[in-house]
Parts: sequence; C-alpha cells; structure tokens
Amino acid sequence: MQRLQTDPSTPSTQGDRWAHLPVDVRDEIDIFETELRRVQSGQMSEKVFLEFRLRHGVYGQRQDGVQMLRIKIPLGILTTRQMMTLADLAEEYSDGISHITTRQDVQFHFVDINDTPNIMRRLAEVGITTREACGNVVRNVTTCPQAGVCPTQTFDPTPHATAMARFLLRHPDAQNFGRKFKVAYSGCAEEACGLAAMHDIGAVAARGVVDGKTTEGFRVFVGGGLGALPYKAQLFSDFIPAEEMLPLAQAMSRVFARLGEKQNRAKARMKFLVGNLGIEEFRRLVDEERGKLPEDERWRDLIEEARGSQEEPLRPAAPLVSETAGKDPDFARWLETNVRPQRQNDYSMVEVFLPLGDITSVQLRELARMCKRYVNDTIRTTVSQNLLIRWVSNADLASFHADLKRIGLASAGAGRLADVTACPGTDSCKLGITSSRGLAAVLNTELEDPMADIADRNDIKIKISGCFNSCGQHHIADIGFLGSVQRKGAYTAPVFQVVLGGTTRANASSYGMVTGKVPAREVPRVAAKLTRLYVREKSDGEDFQEFVARLGKVRLKSELEEFELKSYDDAPELYTDNRQNWQYHKETGVGECAGEVVDQAEFMLEEADRLVFEATLALDDGRFDDASKGALKATERAADALLSTRGLLLSDHYDRIGEFRMLFYETGQFHRPFAENFFRAAEDGNAPGGPDESRQRVEEAALFLEQAQTVYSRA
Repeated sequence: MQRLQTDPSTPSTQGDRWAHLPVDVRDEIDIFETELRRVQSGQMSEKVFLEFRLRHGVYGQRQDGVQMLRIKIPLGILTTRQMMTLADLAEEYSDGISHITTRQDVQFHFVDINDTPNIMRRLAEVGITTREACGNVVRNVTTCPQAGVCPTQTFDPTPHATAMARFLLRHPDAQNFGRKFKVAYSGCAEEACGLAAMHDIGAVAARGVVDGKTTEGFRVFVGGGLGALPYKAQLFSDFIPAEEMLPLAQAMSRVFARLGEKQNRAKARMKFLVGNLGIEEFRRLVDEERGKLPEDERWRDLIEEARGSQEEPLRPAAPLVSETAGKDPDFARWLETNVRPQRQNDYSMVEVFLPLGDITSVQLRELARMCKRYVNDTIRTTVSQNLLIRWVSNADLASFHADLKRIGLASAGAGRLADVTACPGTDSCKLGITSSRGLAAVLNTELEDPMADIADRNDIKIKISGCFNSCGQHHIADIGFLGSVQRKGAYTAPVFQVVLGGTTRANASSYGMVTGKVPAREVPRVAAKLTRLYVREKSDGEDFQEFVARLGKVRLKSELEEFELKSYDDAPELYTDNRQNWQYHKETGVGECAGEVVDQAEFMLEEADRLVFEATLALDDGRFDDASKGALKATERAADALLSTRGLLLSDHYDRIGEFRMLFYETGQFHRPFAENFFRAAEDGNAPGGPDESRQRVEEAALFLEQAQTVYSRA
C-alpha cells in the first residue's frame, strides 16, 4: 500500500470544499480518510483496515500499488448526471473505462488508494456511494432491469427493491456477518429477471390474498449462491406480503449474524447455515426473531417514498415508420437483437451491447448526452454487463441507432451468443487463473465472422469465470467455462472446465455440472461445436438445458475429446492464454472478496480508538467541549463492543449502562474504577468543561478502551 506524505491526523476535507455534502455522508468519508492515513502511519491494524476498506468498496488488485473501486448502483438505476460524473472520474483517476458488473455495479480499475476519498466525495455529490459494495455485508440489491416496463411482469418490484437497498445499507443488524449477503428481486417467475435462485434472499413477485383482499407480495427463496460449491436457494415462503419484506430481511440478517460460521470462510455463506439447520428450523428461527423486532416506521415509509418516484417518458409515444428499417440493414439487425417492446404502447427498451462490460469515458459521456435528448433518466445497468435505455419512443429508434453508431455503441447482438459474460480473471483479480476477459474478447470477435451462422442465436448464453469462484456465473450458463490449469510433462497450460446444464431462465432454475476440460485456446471451437450440435440435433421445442440432459455426459464428453490438451512439442500454442503470446505460468495471490472475518466488536473497538485519537487532537486545539464529547462517545463505543460479544445488538436499543453494569461490572470482569469513571461520565453527559476536566475525560476514555481491549482479547 502506498504511504501518504501528509499529516495522518488531517483529512483533506478541512475547509469548505465539501461543505455542501450531507453531514453524515461527509463524516463517513472523512472517517474513511482518517483510517486510511492511520493505517499508513502504523496506527491501525492491516487486518481490520482490510475489511474496513472493503466495506467502502476499495478492493486490492493483482497489480501492486493500485486498487479496484466498486461503486454501488442500487438496482442498476443511473441518471445522466451520474453517468457524466462516472465518465469524468474514470478518466481522471482510472484508465478511462467504466466496467459494468454482474451485480449491476460499476468498477474502476488501477486506482491509487490515496485518491479514493475524493472519488467518494465526488460520487456523493451525485447521490452515489461505494459503502458496502464489497466486504462481509449486504452487497448491492439487484433487480430485473426491465422491471416496470416488462410486458410479462406480475408487478413492478422496483419500489420494494429500492426500499430494501436503502433499509439494509449501514443497518446495524447487517454488519456482523461471516461472509457477504446478496439480495435480488424479480418481477416474474418465468424469465431470467433477478436470478432469485442464486441469492441469499431471492424475492419473486407474486399476488396473494390477505384479509380477503388480493395484494402484492413475494415468493421468497433463501440460501442460494454460486462460488466453488453452488447451492440452489430453498423456498422460504410461497407468499410474503410486500410490507413484510424489510422486517423479514432484518430478522434473517440477525439469525445469520448470530449463527453463521465465522471461523471457516469457506463455510460462512448463508447457504451453508440454511443447509446445516434445514429449511424448517431456519424458518422457525427467523419467525422467532421477527417476533422480537421493535416496530420500525421505516418498514413502511421507505416503500412509500420509493413508490413516489415514478418513471416518466421524455418524448411522446409514436410508432416506428416501417420503411425505415428496410433501408438500413445494420439498423434492421440492431432492431431485431437489441430492441424490445415495453408494456407501454409505442415505447421500447434499447440494450446497449458492451463487449466485456466496458464503456469508455468518451462513450459514456456521449451516451449521457444522448439520453438527455431521448429519455428522462431511465437508464439501468444489467446483470449481463450491458446498459438498458428505457422509454425510447419508437419514432426515435432510427435516430437513436444513428447516434449510437456515431459513438461506437451500435453493435447488434445484445442477449445473443456473442454477448458473453466474463469476470476480470487474470486482467486484475488476484485469484484469476486464466484470462476470462481475453477469452470473451476472442469469442466476441470470432462470433462476428467464422461463426456467423450461429452468432444470432438467443437461446444459448455463455458465461466465463477465471477461477472456481463463479464471479462470471458459469454455473447458470447454457455453456459455462471455469478457468483452471493442467500439466503435461514439464509444461503447464491454461485450461477451462466445460460446465453444461445450467440456465438463467426461470430465475436461474438449474445449475450446470463439469463435463470436460479443454485448453483455453480451444474454447472458441468448443463453443461453436456445442452450439452447432444443438442446432443440428435438438428436438422441436427443446431448449439447451433439456438437450444436454437428453444427450447425457458420456456423449457430450466424447464430443469434446478432440480438444484435449496435447503435449507441448505437438502444440506449443496451447500453452499460452488467449490474447497472450507468452508461455503460461500460474500466478495467483490471496483474494479479498470478503476480507478476513472481523468481529463487529473489533470494528467498534477500532472506532473507539479513532474517537480517542480525535479527542486528543481536539484537546490540543483547545476545543475542550469537542474533546469531552469525543471521549464519551469513545467510551460508549468500547462498551458497545463488549456488549456485542454477549449477543446484544445496537438495534435492540438496550440500556447501555444497565447492561454493562450487570454483565461486566458486577461480575468483576472489568476493572471497577475504570467502569465507575464511565458511569460518572455518562451521568454527566455532555456538560461543558474546562481544559482540566476535558483532559481527565480523555485520559479516562483511553484507560477504559485499553481495559475493554484486554477483556475482549481474553474472551
């Protein structure tokens, strides 16, 4: 990690530059910068800071000295103003590329960690946060990008997903997990939509009868996930009323935080907890926890607030002039592959195909200007790493295509075979084994020429992961590729395991299994052969998943035998990766996907340490009231840290003094004089004091914190 040369005690936000930001947002980013400088000056442990920075979206890259910054885009909803800001920041601080992820986020690569606080501030100016984009917390809440305009939806889940994203962000009950936690909403059961079956909580829109009235709600699934050991989500309930979703998620979070694995990261996802407990016992525990929750007005208010933000078109509805499509073959093909009708007459959704999920700052800026002319901030990122522009009047489609063509974004084939999903792989990920992006680029190119006879198929989806962790979602692809290595003699080759039998359809209703292993360089021919085999031998109405099941593994494996790895002497080119002309060597590091498991008590003690430090600075500056207040806050946070080890959660609104007195003071586990100082300070509250009183408060807080750390370490 690069070290700053500036004073670690002084955040760069001093002054008026960021005074216009909301106070809580400004303080949060100031704290991040303070902690960054403290770890760089050796005042904070690397272990705690790793998870702390991950929870602010800052993720280590394969390359030394640079970071990836993950930017949270709830539901993938973007405004043109936000697009402009992303374009500017990618150009100024990154490599000029905004990368769309499979969780509808945006990522910048090759970022200097010292730039991250000001990037966060500039994002905050347009209502974007990086908070909880990574780490052992609730990640970005996703939903179908067509929600609200989809012709087949049961109802629009957007307000409910929006409320969930806002409710769980920074929620105290969602800060003490052993691993990450993912939530997705889907507007219908039949299509790919939100991929509910692969999430910790998957909510599929449904209607049910409550008190004799038909009402909106969700069919809820729990415990899904991909990774090295994929689990399909189990049905938690056939119907949960929409207004019960937020308290249900809170109750599930509390159960997961209390009972989920904390030591073995490989077994710490909620899918393992549900699997170990069984769905019936998990349901009982969640119901019990739900009964304990105090009423929270945000359960209803957030949904009502989200319902008030309705999308509206910018331009009037009008039909497409039919002769227009016939005059331009490029437009006709794009119209067929990238445009879908909305449920609203004479409006369409336009999918902007982004090979590799990348868009340059120049393109993103120009696309934002286009959207200002044609639509009213109705842009969404997609789980297939594209952009969806909604509410385009059909009369504008020809000019919209012409404008896209001008900026190099008019490629046809969105949702077709060439629209490949890929994780970063060895381009930037520490865990990458093979070049998944290199392979995706080769596939995209070759599908435009040698494989043109199959390029337009929309019934086969290819997904690529550069290692076993399934960030490219290879388990739910029709044809999935999983990066690995294979040794022959003295040489090591990059290979991909071929995963068949999965599907995104019906919310990822089936996961595939490994069927064979082929060299990385042979994957394009493998994809072509399997696709043509399907076209040639499929039965009427048979989809690829059913076709794979009918042919069976023995037949499919035999079809792959011609691609098996040959010796280096016979085929040296197989010992290089796609788009790489040098001999392959496996190089991996320690991944940071969820960081180390850091107990919530450690975060609270670290926060108390920072507060004591800031109180000493206030004391030195002669700000005695601030010093006294900071000292009391530090002591309270240290007490909360110890109380959290006894199962008390901040959301329980417990009596801090009473509980601490009973659990630590009366039992003799905490040094009594230091505890009595705390009781006295809490009773005095924030009463103003002079320099002597303030100094005493700060010294007492430091002693209390030291004792709290001792008690925690003994526990």
